[in-house]
Amino acid sequence: MSAATAGSVRGPIRHVEYVMGTAVTIDVRDPRVGAGAVDAVVSWLHTVDATFSTYRPDSAISRLDRGEVGLADCPDTVRSVLERCEELRVETVGYFDPRYAGRLDPSGLVKGWSIEQADQILQAAGSRAHCLNAGGDVLARGRPAPGRWWRVGIADPHDRSRLATVVEGADIAVATSGTAERGAHVVDPRTGEPATGWASVTVVGPDLPTADAYATAALAMGDQAREWLAGRTGFEAYAIAPDGTTWATPGFPR
Repeated sequence: MSAATAGSVRGPIRHVEYVMGTAVTIDVRDPRVGAGAVDAVVSWLHTVDATFSTYRPDSAISRLDRGEVGLADCPDTVRSVLERCEELRVETVGYFDPRYAGRLDPSGLVKGWSIEQADQILQAAGSRAHCLNAGGDVLARGRPAPGRWWRVGIADPHDRSRLATVVEGADIAVATSGTAERGAHVVDPRTGEPATGWASVTVVGPDLPTADAYATAALAMGDQAREWLAGRTGFEAYAIAPDGTTWATPGFPR
């Protein structure tokens, strides 16, 4: 179904698409952009799901994991994503590892990467003001209106009905990894046990795939993530501990 009716007066376009196991919200404020660009984003997201889903046995990533195909047989995007995953595995000293426990699962990067590509689709269509939100991984381009900032709420993992804090800005990426929605699903690769040192970690910066991977790695690191995150140039972080106490890098924008 089209994201908006063709021929309608152009104004803010808001569309929610359920894909990649989550709800993706596409919010376009630039009046120069029509429904066709949003439809292109929706098509792209379903292509990503068909290629990278670990829940679909026919996806390229599942077939590659089972050894049924080689990397050369997969779409070029698979090679690109796995190369970036390897760079991040090295940078995070193995706390972000798409091959942990012997299974290939680049999901910790794919969601943020897919949204970054969607942002480029909208920019190529002429948009300078839009916001994409994939289950809490947010990329906000430009401003929603003159003189206003995009506002991204960070949910309290101990009470999902309230916000722990709000990030404001333009041209920002915000990624959160935590235990509230999926439980302790991130594993500390050093111990093989679920990571429980933080209830949630939010990373803000210019690059959503990197922010997404940093948040996942920091959740796995536990307390040592404080020093590691403080050394990430261009990125700021905010974390909530299991007892509700909070910690943030000095430049976290709130």
